[in-house]
Amino acid sequence: MILRPFTVVLIVPTGVGASIGGFAGDALPVARAIAQISDTLITHPNVLNGAQLYWPIPNALYVEGYALDKFAQGCWGLQPVHQNRIGLILDRGIEPDLQLRHLQAVDAARATLGLNITDYVLTDVPLNVELRMSESGASWGTIANPDSLLRAAEKLITQAKVEAIAVVARFPDDVGSLALANYRHGKGVDPLAGAEAVISHLIVRTFKIPCAHAPALLPLPLDPHLSPRSAAEEIGYTFLSCVLAGLSKAPQFVTLGTQERDTDKNRKHTQLPITNYQLPITKDRVDAVVIPATACGGSAILSLSGRSTVQIIAVGDNKTQMQASPEKLGIKALQVNSYLEAIGVLVALRTGITPVALGADISPLRCLSDSTKQI
Repeated sequence: MILRPFTVVLIVPTGVGASIGGFAGDALPVARAIAQISDTLITHPNVLNGAQLYWPIPNALYVEGYALDKFAQGCWGLQPVHQNRIGLILDRGIEPDLQLRHLQAVDAARATLGLNITDYVLTDVPLNVELRMSESGASWGTIANPDSLLRAAEKLITQAKVEAIAVVARFPDDVGSLALANYRHGKGVDPLAGAEAVISHLIVRTFKIPCAHAPALLPLPLDPHLSPRSAAEEIGYTFLSCVLAGLSKAPQFVTLGTQERDTDKNRKHTQLPITNYQLPITKDRVDAVVIPATACGGSAILSLSGRSTVQIIAVGDNKTQMQASPEKLGIKALQVNSYLEAIGVLVALRTGITPVALGADISPLRCLSDSTKQI
């Protein structure tokens, strides 16, 4: 018997202080485990990026957050690729020595990993990123010169014909701040994550091309009390390595309806292939979504929760700064305590076993007919 592929979406929202996935790629073990029981795992850079550390997961799709929202809405499909041609944007505000460190990281990825990274562009003016924290406790940020970022991206797309873009922006060195100290000790919210999302969202929304960001920062003083969850960001001069590895096979985005992709006015449309195994993955393929139980208010989860064929699995012990539970939002979800329990649910779903059957109590069968009426 041939079964359709089992597809899982794993979401850990960026910059909300998730106790698992809110630090330096510390949800990557969760992704690796879920990938073993999925035919396709769809997740985003916040889950897979671990600065210098990353892990090749052949059946995982690396999808930027804005693109994941459009996928969940049914607007975009995900077209798997063998390899992307990657371009690099460097913020002109990065000091020369720090620029060189990042260019050397790119050369290492080309020589050691065989990635196809061809050209880079310096923004024409510094981006001037500023960091912010919302009243809810989530991090966000602003870019003083977004037009400069878009001009650099357009140059890479039109002149170098790149298929994915890595961005390195100079972020403020917030040495000595309480937020940074808490983050390094495994508490609080990543102060950089929200601003990083703003950068990648802007390029993906404008050009419909895979994009991910790595902040440029000066090395921090050694801390003997560093949390293991934050340690991946302390072992090198750049966070760019994981971004390049992720973008190398990030799926391309296909606008559904027209079945074409249009990255800019001067670029030809890419027509969809006609064979079934080459068709893009759409939201109709999703079987389950795994999400922190208090972070269910994002666009992707709200869109996917409206489908009766999708099982929402809310993980209780992945605490966040949000208060968006399934109950408050009217989302029908299966509540579990841990990712270990979530993986058990996914195994049952893939096998075709309703998770209820694995418990001690099974409720009686419901009768939908009106017993007062005569037949």
